[in-house]
Order: sequence, then structure tokens, then C-alpha cells
Amino acid sequence: MIIYHGSKETVRQPEIRTTRYHKDFYFGFYCTIYAEQAKRWALRFTGEGIVNKYEYTPDAGLKVLTFPEMTEEWLDFIAACRLGTPHEYDIVEGPMANDTIFNYVQDFVDGLISRAAFWELARFKKPTHQISFHTPKALGTLRFLKGEKICEE
Repeated sequence: MIIYHGSKETVRQPEIRTTRYHKDFYFGFYCTIYAEQAKRWALRFTGEGIVNKYEYTPDAGLKVLTFPEMTEEWLDFIAACRLGTPHEYDIVEGPMANDTIFNYVQDFVDGLISRAAFWELARFKKPTHQISFHTPKALGTLRFLKGEKICEE
């Protein structure tokens, strides 16, 4: 399977970086199956960046959690990760909380809206895709293919 990672630099050797803020699926190396989504990630800060392309080979020996769509379990998992709760998975895959849904998730996490209000707001929003790699063994399933420089049009 081909997956993409948008960045400000070429990433030949992916790594798990601990950042200031917790992400949807906690700290990890995040990719997507959509090249256009990776392009948006790459362009988000400076208007130019790199779309890195990888071949991902699943490993049955890894602990993988997949959310095919936004569900109650998906929301609870993201809420826990955003609050800083680590998990035991090597790889997590599922919908990404895009900018609008991200705000709804954050409002839910902060207790500003109820679970029912989250689902009412999120119901008509189309989530995107993310696959995150959380352990060195998980990163071993990736083979760098190329990095392509892109600029905002």
C-alpha cells in the first residue's frame, strides 16, 4: 500500500516525535492514503513543503487498531489521546478530525459540548484519513520511496 506524509522536509527515516500537543492517536508518525491530504499538511505553515511517499507493508505481528469510520469508540479513543493517555497499539488507523471536527472534538474534550452535540455537529462533516505509527517496529513497515517538493499555487 502506498501512503504519504506531508512535511517541511524530506523524511527518509520516519521517527516518533513527542510534541507539545497530543494528537488524535497520541504521539506517532502520521501518514495518509490521500496524496492531496499530505499536500495540505506539507503546505500548512509556509506555503511550500515536501510530500513524502512510502510503501507500507502490514505486519500481522503488530498490534493494530482500525476505525473504519467515526464511532463512539473512535471519539472516546481520540478524547483519551488528546488528554495525554498513551495506548498500547503499534499502529492506529482511521478518520482524522479535520479542522472543523478537530474543534468539535476539542470542545467535547474540554466539556464545552455534550457527546450528543458532538455527533449532531459532526454528522455532515466528511472526515479524512490517517494512519499513525507508534513504535520502532511499526516504523519498520515503511519503506521510503521519494520526497516531492511542492509549492502553494
